[in-house]
Amino acid sequence: MARRAQCLLYFNKVLANDWIPGIYRGFKAPEEHSFVNKTTKMETDNEVEVWHAMRATYRRELDAVHLLEKENLGCFVPMQYKVSIRKGKKVRTLVPVIRNLVFVHARPSDVQRVKSQITYLQYITDTRSGQKIIIPDHEMQRFIAVAGTYNDHLLYFQPEELNLSKGTRVRITGGDFTGQEGIFLKVKGARDRRVVIEIQGVIAVAMATIHPDLIEVIG
Repeated sequence: MARRAQCLLYFNKVLANDWIPGIYRGFKAPEEHSFVNKTTKMETDNEVEVWHAMRATYRRELDAVHLLEKENLGCFVPMQYKVSIRKGKKVRTLVPVIRNLVFVHARPSDVQRVKSQITYLQYITDTRSGQKIIIPDHEMQRFIAVAGTYNDHLLYFQPEELNLSKGTRVRITGGDFTGQEGIFLKVKGARDRRVVIEIQGVIAVAMATIHPDLIEVIG
């Protein structure tokens, strides 16, 4: 139950029919405001939910999660366990991997509406184009499937810390992550090469060591 509760909190209400186990599948759009005209409502109805990369300034990512949850918007915060000393005892606590980072799954108009209320929630933009970073569903699904395990052997990196062009694109053929695809390369902090899944321009996660027999090159 504890693990499921964590999924409900940090994966939140993600809309997906075939998502990974442990994720709440329900989704209810916020009620329409009475002042929204028919044209605006029609435009909104034609929108689809997409993944936005966002930043909650001053380490308020979990505050943002709670507020987004109240609005029935899907969100995900990558978490990992950290050990600290409290009153002379080791305590293992689940904490955000990168402070301020929040992924939000919602219609663009809903994100803009909530953003106007949560002033510290900002879009992350592409450093080259200046455009808001929107993540394809299949990329986010792969990332969540790995990051959501809270595995102690996962390694996280900022985009500038990796040169993915030096790696090889592969698919995992066995084990818990069968079917997952990523880049196979040497990363800092690991003796063996790892399979890396990247959210371009935002974050990358390297899986725990996988036996070479369970990896195939896909070009």
